Amino acid sequence: MAPRPRKRASRPKPRSSRGGGGDEDPFFESEPKRRRGGGRDEDIESEDSDLEGVGAAAAGGVDEDGEEEETAGEKKMRIAKELLKRVTDAAKRREEDEEEDEDEEAGGRRVAEILLKKQLEESGRKRMELAARVLQPDPEDGFKIIVKHRQPVTAVALSKDSDKGFSASKDGVIVHWDVETGKSEKYLWPSENVLVSHHAKPPLSTKRSKQVLTLAVSSDGRYLASGGLDRHIHLWDVRSREHIQAFSGHRGPVSCLAFGPDSPELFSGSFDRKIMQWNAEDRTYMNCLFGHQSEVLTMDAFSKDRVLTVARDRTMHLWKIPEESQLLFRAPATASLECCCFIDDKEFFTGSDDGSIELWSIMRKKPTYIIRNAHPVLRNNLNSLDNNDEENGTNKPESVSSAQSWVSAVAARKGSDLVASGAANGSVRLWAIEPDSKGIRPLFNLRLDGFVNSLAIAKSGRFIVAGVGQEPRLGRWGRVRSAQNGVVIHPIRLKEESEGL
Repeated sequence: MAPRPRKRASRPKPRSSRGGGGDEDPFFESEPKRRRGGGRDEDIESEDSDLEGVGAAAAGGVDEDGEEEETAGEKKMRIAKELLKRVTDAAKRREEDEEEDEDEEAGGRRVAEILLKKQLEESGRKRMELAARVLQPDPEDGFKIIVKHRQPVTAVALSKDSDKGFSASKDGVIVHWDVETGKSEKYLWPSENVLVSHHAKPPLSTKRSKQVLTLAVSSDGRYLASGGLDRHIHLWDVRSREHIQAFSGHRGPVSCLAFGPDSPELFSGSFDRKIMQWNAEDRTYMNCLFGHQSEVLTMDAFSKDRVLTVARDRTMHLWKIPEESQLLFRAPATASLECCCFIDDKEFFTGSDDGSIELWSIMRKKPTYIIRNAHPVLRNNLNSLDNNDEENGTNKPESVSSAQSWVSAVAARKGSDLVASGAANGSVRLWAIEPDSKGIRPLFNLRLDGFVNSLAIAKSGRFIVAGVGQEPRLGRWGRVRSAQNGVVIHPIRLKEESEGL
């Protein structure tokens, strides 16, 4: 027989929770069913709350505290305004910083310009505008005596910083003096044996002439050179005031001397028509220059490479030392050049025996500007000058009037537009040099009796010194009895230069 199939035991069916009986036990509900039901209720509540918030925002409602809430458009507007404000403030701050930077840069540029200007003026590459600052002299201003000499003063020289001065006279007295205090000390000439031991040649006559015609001081203030009728250049130690060397080589009186700026090289001119070059440091002869056809009268040096000379051959020579060449300038037909000085490396200033002053340029062989009768003779001075018959071997003026207007000395503050000239007409005149060689403009007359044999303007431009005498430097053909032999000084009042930053 076939076996009977086994009946599966039937599992009890759970009670339905949908029945209406309250005795149904929730224990018998399935777990997934409970979880799904509860989740639906929570999700429904969350969705309802989100919808309420959106509706409130869309409706521009109020928050729980009762304050109005901003809309999305208002929020965007607020953020945009805040961003614009920040950008504007940043731009303003940047502009202010740039302005401050520009001010600092402008101030720095101004300082640099001032320093560059001073450096160019000191080096001579830019002309210092000094004449425009010269003020009218006060009534109490005038030439005041610093040092008295027994004989007419023939030469004055200032140190590089213009605090010390040197003067010499026809009696051979050399004096070293302080500009501010006026305290002076004399240089003592050594004996003839000492001079010979210092390489001086024996005198032609029984007694050596000690008359000094010219002086020059080195830029470092160590050496003073003197020249005169004994045909020698005498070198002195400024600190000890002792004679240290005698240079021989000229065959006539030594009429002019000049040291090269910032150099120990010394140049000398003589009545023998020669220009000679020496080295004061090594105490040696260096070179001899030929070109003038008559007595050399005055000279000036702008550098150790450029020397300017005038002579009685009515010419002026600019010597280019390294190139061993020269430029020749001829005086006007009616004049003979008497004195000269550098204004800068391109312009020169001269005075003539006919009373005229001339402005020269390196680009022209003739004067670019002439002022005739620059020192007119005053009536009350006409009788104060006596003519002497003794002529002493030099050119003699034709009349008393021409003797007084004879321009005997000129000076310049090198690298500036301020120059001066002197004569025996009773005044020293200050002049302004116009730019580009356009002319000479008169500034002021400074009253001074006597022959103005030498002039020097301080480096600061604040005073001028003059060597004055009753007689001219190179002769005895005239005499101003009212004059006092000595060195005089006159202040030059300058308007303060504005250098605002």
